[in-house]
Amino acid sequence: MTSADLPAVLAIADQVHVKYPEDDAVVAERQRIYPDGCAVYEVDGKVSAYTLTHPWHYAKPPALNVMLGRIPEHPSTYYIHDLAFAPEARGSGAAAAIVQEVIAHAGSTGVPNLSLVAVNNSVPFWSRFGFEVVAEPTLAEKLLTYDADARFMVRKLPA
Repeated sequence: MTSADLPAVLAIADQVHVKYPEDDAVVAERQRIYPDGCAVYEVDGKVSAYTLTHPWHYAKPPALNVMLGRIPEHPSTYYIHDLAFAPEARGSGAAAAIVQEVIAHAGSTGVPNLSLVAVNNSVPFWSRFGFEVVAEPTLAEKLLTYDADARFMVRKLPA
């Protein structure tokens, strides 16, 4: 993903994440501070999916619509902040390809796991890729800021 992709990424975000809006500056910051974790998927030359990921602190997912400032020097997880698909990318195989690329990249960073907050009833989707719901009592209140069905999920990486 480059800064030139941001208008298309933001259009998908506005379409897909109606209940979880984030300012344009938040998305742009993720791409700027950790470009290796931001990617787009194109269908017929048009950006149709994207992912925003980065190293972070385990069990401390960033709040929605908050700037990070910088990537931590000593991360303890690889965090999947967002994965979104426009309707034309659904069913194309993009999801599996993108998630596998994210897993491979996360493995190269030296952290022991990947983590995310599953929303929009996506627990079954993430489970297909080895993610498991983890009960972290310290996250209960934060998860409610997404919705009552939000779940913290983790996938261990090989040592």
